[in-house]
Amino acid sequence: MSSQAIGLFDSGVGGISIWQAVNTLMPYEHTIYLADNKNAPYGHKTKDEIIALSEKNTEFLLNKNVKLIIVACNTASTNAIPHLRQKYHVPFIRIQPAIKPASLQSQTKKIGLLATQSTLQSNMLQELKEIIPVNDVEIIGRYGQGLVEIVENNRMESRETYRLLQKYLNPMLEQGIDHLVLGCTHYPFLIPQMKQILGASVKIIEPSMAIAKQSKRVLEKLNILAPENQKAKHEFYANHSTAALKKLLKNIPEAFIKKLEF
Repeated sequence: MSSQAIGLFDSGVGGISIWQAVNTLMPYEHTIYLADNKNAPYGHKTKDEIIALSEKNTEFLLNKNVKLIIVACNTASTNAIPHLRQKYHVPFIRIQPAIKPASLQSQTKKIGLLATQSTLQSNMLQELKEIIPVNDVEIIGRYGQGLVEIVENNRMESRETYRLLQKYLNPMLEQGIDHLVLGCTHYPFLIPQMKQILGASVKIIEPSMAIAKQSKRVLEKLNILAPENQKAKHEFYANHSTAALKKLLKNIPEAFIKKLEF
Protein backbone atom coordinates (compact mmCIF):
# COMPACT_ATOMS: atom_id res chain seq x y z
CA MET A 1 0.00 0.00 0.00
CA SER A 2 2.91 2.40 0.46
CA SER A 3 3.03 3.14 -3.28
CA GLN A 4 -0.68 4.03 -3.42
CA ALA A 5 -1.71 7.67 -3.59
CA ILE A 6 -3.02 10.02 -0.93
CA GLY A 7 -6.51 11.22 -1.86
CA LEU A 8 -7.85 14.69 -1.13
CA PHE A 9 -11.23 16.24 -1.87
CA ASP A 10 -12.80 19.65 -1.51
CA SER A 11 -15.80 21.53 -2.86
CA GLY A 12 -13.35 23.29 -5.18
CA VAL A 13 -9.78 24.54 -5.25
CA GLY A 14 -9.56 25.58 -1.59
CA GLY A 15 -8.05 22.26 -0.59
CA ILE A 16 -5.05 23.01 -2.80
CA SER A 17 -3.76 24.93 0.24
CA ILE A 18 -3.72 21.58 2.05
CA TRP A 19 -2.29 19.76 -0.97
CA GLN A 20 0.60 22.25 -1.13
CA ALA A 21 1.53 21.54 2.49
CA VAL A 22 1.29 17.76 1.94
CA ASN A 23 3.49 18.00 -1.13
CA THR A 24 6.02 20.19 0.69
CA LEU A 25 6.27 17.80 3.66
CA MET A 26 6.07 14.55 1.66
CA PRO A 27 7.28 15.30 -1.90
CA TYR A 28 7.63 11.57 -2.57
CA GLU A 29 3.92 10.78 -2.11
CA HIS A 30 1.59 10.28 -5.09
CA THR A 31 -1.58 12.37 -4.75
CA ILE A 32 -5.03 12.45 -6.32
CA TYR A 33 -7.09 15.61 -5.80
CA LEU A 34 -10.81 15.98 -6.51
CA ALA A 35 -12.47 19.38 -6.81
CA ASP A 36 -16.26 19.03 -6.67
CA ASN A 37 -16.63 22.58 -7.98
CA LYS A 38 -19.90 21.80 -9.76
CA ASN A 39 -21.46 21.75 -6.29
CA ALA A 40 -19.43 24.55 -4.70
CA PRO A 41 -19.82 26.10 -2.25
CA TYR A 42 -20.78 23.52 0.38
CA GLY A 43 -21.15 26.13 3.11
CA HIS A 44 -24.86 26.83 2.66
CA LYS A 45 -25.97 23.23 2.00
CA THR A 46 -27.77 21.03 4.52
CA LYS A 47 -25.90 18.42 6.53
CA ASP A 48 -27.55 15.61 4.56
CA GLU A 49 -26.50 17.20 1.27
CA ILE A 50 -22.91 17.59 2.50
CA ILE A 51 -22.78 13.94 3.63
CA ALA A 52 -24.13 12.73 0.28
CA LEU A 53 -21.55 14.75 -1.66
CA SER A 54 -18.77 13.59 0.67
CA GLU A 55 -19.78 9.96 0.08
CA LYS A 56 -19.66 10.51 -3.68
CA ASN A 57 -16.22 12.15 -3.45
CA THR A 58 -14.92 9.37 -1.19
CA GLU A 59 -16.08 6.64 -3.55
CA PHE A 60 -14.43 8.39 -6.50
CA LEU A 61 -11.11 8.40 -4.64
CA LEU A 62 -11.51 4.82 -3.40
CA ASN A 63 -12.03 3.74 -7.02
CA LYS A 64 -8.61 5.32 -7.65
CA ASN A 65 -7.20 3.00 -4.95
CA VAL A 66 -6.02 5.68 -2.51
CA LYS A 67 -4.54 4.63 0.84
CA LEU A 68 -5.70 7.64 2.89
CA ILE A 69 -8.24 10.42 2.33
CA ILE A 70 -7.80 14.00 3.48
CA VAL A 71 -11.15 15.76 3.66
CA ALA A 72 -9.63 19.08 2.58
CA CYS A 73 -12.82 21.02 3.24
CA ASN A 74 -13.81 22.45 6.60
CA THR A 75 -17.53 22.18 5.87
CA ALA A 76 -17.31 18.51 4.89
CA SER A 77 -15.00 17.76 7.83
CA THR A 78 -17.31 19.33 10.38
CA ASN A 79 -20.46 17.71 9.00
CA ALA A 80 -19.51 14.37 7.43
CA ILE A 81 -16.39 12.86 9.04
CA PRO A 82 -18.13 10.68 11.68
CA HIS A 83 -20.38 9.22 8.98
CA LEU A 84 -17.49 8.62 6.56
CA ARG A 85 -15.37 6.89 9.19
CA GLN A 86 -18.24 4.61 10.10
CA LYS A 87 -19.07 3.68 6.49
CA TYR A 88 -15.65 3.32 4.82
CA HIS A 89 -12.58 1.33 5.83
CA VAL A 90 -9.90 3.86 4.91
CA PRO A 91 -8.11 6.34 7.18
CA PHE A 92 -9.63 9.84 7.04
CA ILE A 93 -7.88 13.05 8.02
CA ARG A 94 -10.22 15.85 8.97
CA ILE A 95 -9.75 19.59 9.19
CA GLN A 96 -10.94 21.66 12.10
CA PRO A 97 -10.53 25.33 12.94
CA ALA A 98 -7.34 26.01 14.93
CA ILE A 99 -9.21 27.53 17.85
CA LYS A 100 -7.15 25.80 20.56
CA PRO A 101 -3.70 27.14 19.55
CA ALA A 102 -5.17 30.59 18.93
CA SER A 103 -6.73 30.64 22.41
CA LEU A 104 -3.44 29.67 24.02
CA GLN A 105 -1.54 32.41 22.19
CA SER A 106 -4.07 35.24 22.42
CA GLN A 107 -3.20 38.20 24.64
CA THR A 108 -6.45 40.10 24.17
CA LYS A 109 -8.51 36.92 24.76
CA LYS A 110 -10.48 37.69 21.61
CA ILE A 111 -10.19 35.46 18.53
CA GLY A 112 -11.74 36.02 15.14
CA LEU A 113 -13.10 33.02 13.22
CA LEU A 114 -13.88 33.44 9.52
CA ALA A 115 -15.72 30.37 8.25
CA THR A 116 -18.62 29.03 6.20
CA GLN A 117 -22.15 29.06 7.55
CA SER A 118 -22.23 25.26 7.98
CA THR A 119 -18.95 25.24 9.90
CA LEU A 120 -20.12 28.01 12.23
CA GLN A 121 -23.31 26.06 12.96
CA SER A 122 -21.70 22.61 13.26
CA ASN A 123 -21.56 20.37 16.32
CA MET A 124 -17.78 20.15 15.98
CA LEU A 125 -17.39 23.89 16.47
CA GLN A 126 -19.54 23.79 19.58
CA GLU A 127 -17.41 20.92 20.92
CA LEU A 128 -14.21 22.87 20.20
CA LYS A 129 -15.56 25.86 22.09
CA GLU A 130 -16.26 23.67 25.11
CA ILE A 131 -12.66 22.44 25.32
CA ILE A 132 -10.93 25.79 24.88
CA PRO A 133 -8.07 25.68 27.40
CA VAL A 134 -8.49 29.36 28.26
CA ASN A 135 -12.02 29.79 29.58
CA ASP A 136 -12.28 33.56 29.21
CA VAL A 137 -11.46 33.61 25.49
CA GLU A 138 -14.17 35.10 23.29
CA ILE A 139 -14.65 33.74 19.77
CA ILE A 140 -16.00 36.26 17.29
CA GLY A 141 -17.34 34.26 14.37
CA ARG A 142 -18.21 35.61 10.95
CA TYR A 143 -19.59 33.90 7.86
CA GLY A 144 -17.40 34.78 4.88
CA GLN A 145 -20.24 34.84 2.38
CA GLY A 146 -19.00 35.11 -1.20
CA LEU A 147 -15.34 34.39 -0.48
CA VAL A 148 -15.37 30.81 -1.78
CA GLU A 149 -16.84 31.99 -5.08
CA ILE A 150 -14.15 34.67 -5.34
CA VAL A 151 -11.37 32.08 -5.05
CA GLU A 152 -13.12 29.67 -7.43
CA ASN A 153 -13.37 32.43 -10.04
CA ASN A 154 -9.79 33.73 -9.71
CA ARG A 155 -10.84 37.13 -8.37
CA MET A 156 -8.57 37.10 -5.32
CA GLU A 157 -6.85 40.39 -6.18
CA SER A 158 -9.93 42.37 -7.18
CA ARG A 159 -11.11 45.55 -5.47
CA GLU A 160 -14.41 43.78 -4.79
CA THR A 161 -12.54 41.15 -2.74
CA TYR A 162 -10.77 43.77 -0.67
CA ARG A 163 -14.03 45.58 0.13
CA LEU A 164 -15.72 42.33 1.11
CA LEU A 165 -12.85 41.38 3.41
CA GLN A 166 -13.00 44.82 5.01
CA LYS A 167 -16.70 44.24 5.69
CA TYR A 168 -15.93 40.98 7.54
CA LEU A 169 -12.66 41.84 9.25
CA ASN A 170 -13.03 45.46 10.37
CA PRO A 171 -15.74 44.65 12.98
CA MET A 172 -13.43 41.96 14.40
CA LEU A 173 -10.60 44.49 14.62
CA GLU A 174 -12.89 46.94 16.40
CA GLN A 175 -13.67 44.23 18.97
CA GLY A 176 -9.97 43.72 19.66
CA ILE A 177 -9.00 40.39 18.12
CA ASP A 178 -5.30 39.53 17.99
CA HIS A 179 -5.71 36.19 16.15
CA LEU A 180 -7.78 35.30 13.10
CA VAL A 181 -8.56 31.62 12.56
CA LEU A 182 -9.39 30.65 8.99
CA GLY A 183 -12.20 28.08 9.00
CA CYS A 184 -12.31 27.35 5.26
CA THR A 185 -9.52 25.99 3.07
CA HIS A 186 -10.31 28.54 0.35
CA TYR A 187 -9.45 31.45 2.63
CA PRO A 188 -5.62 31.05 2.79
CA PHE A 189 -5.49 32.25 -0.82
CA LEU A 190 -6.82 35.59 0.47
CA ILE A 191 -4.16 36.05 3.18
CA PRO A 192 -2.21 38.79 1.32
CA GLN A 193 -5.34 40.96 1.19
CA MET A 194 -6.25 40.08 4.79
CA LYS A 195 -2.83 41.22 6.01
CA GLN A 196 -3.34 44.61 4.39
CA ILE A 197 -6.50 45.06 6.44
CA LEU A 198 -5.42 43.44 9.71
CA GLY A 199 -1.88 44.76 9.91
CA ALA A 200 0.92 43.21 11.94
CA SER A 201 -0.99 43.11 15.23
CA VAL A 202 -3.23 40.19 14.21
CA LYS A 203 -1.81 36.72 13.59
CA ILE A 204 -3.57 34.64 10.93
CA ILE A 205 -3.77 30.90 11.65
CA GLU A 206 -4.58 28.30 8.99
CA PRO A 207 -4.20 24.53 9.40
CA SER A 208 -2.50 23.29 6.22
CA MET A 209 0.89 22.22 7.63
CA ALA A 210 -0.71 20.77 10.78
CA ILE A 211 -2.91 18.61 8.54
CA ALA A 212 0.09 17.51 6.49
CA LYS A 213 1.98 16.52 9.65
CA GLN A 214 -1.01 14.57 10.99
CA SER A 215 -1.30 12.76 7.64
CA LYS A 216 2.35 11.77 7.81
CA ARG A 217 1.96 10.49 11.39
CA VAL A 218 -0.97 8.30 10.36
CA LEU A 219 0.90 6.90 7.34
CA GLU A 220 3.92 6.14 9.53
CA LYS A 221 1.76 4.46 12.17
CA LEU A 222 0.13 2.26 9.53
CA ASN A 223 3.52 1.60 7.90
CA ILE A 224 2.29 2.82 4.51
CA LEU A 225 4.48 5.89 4.05
CA ALA A 226 5.98 5.94 0.54
CA PRO A 227 9.75 5.49 0.13
CA GLU A 228 11.55 8.83 -0.07
CA ASN A 229 13.10 7.92 -3.42
CA GLN A 230 9.71 7.52 -5.08
CA LYS A 231 9.08 10.01 -7.90
CA ALA A 232 5.68 11.44 -7.11
CA LYS A 233 2.83 11.71 -9.60
CA HIS A 234 -0.08 14.06 -9.09
CA GLU A 235 -3.57 13.89 -10.56
CA PHE A 236 -6.17 16.67 -10.27
CA TYR A 237 -9.80 16.34 -11.27
CA ALA A 238 -12.66 18.84 -11.43
CA ASN A 239 -16.26 18.30 -12.48
CA HIS A 240 -16.80 21.90 -13.62
CA SER A 241 -14.11 24.35 -14.73
CA THR A 242 -10.40 23.49 -14.46
CA ALA A 243 -9.29 27.12 -14.88
CA ALA A 244 -8.72 27.85 -11.18
CA LEU A 245 -6.83 24.56 -10.71
CA LYS A 246 -4.56 25.36 -13.65
CA LYS A 247 -3.80 28.82 -12.31
CA LEU A 248 -2.94 27.59 -8.83
CA LEU A 249 -0.88 24.66 -10.19
CA LYS A 250 0.93 26.45 -13.00
CA ASN A 251 4.31 25.79 -11.37
CA ILE A 252 3.71 22.04 -11.06
CA PRO A 253 4.84 20.70 -14.46
CA GLU A 254 4.16 17.08 -13.58
CA ALA A 255 0.54 17.80 -12.61
CA PHE A 256 -2.16 15.99 -14.56
CA ILE A 257 -5.35 18.10 -14.63
CA LYS A 258 -8.58 16.77 -16.11
CA LYS A 259 -12.22 17.78 -16.27
CA LEU A 260 -14.66 14.91 -15.83
CA GLU A 261 -18.35 14.22 -15.58
CA PHE A 262 -18.99 13.30 -11.99
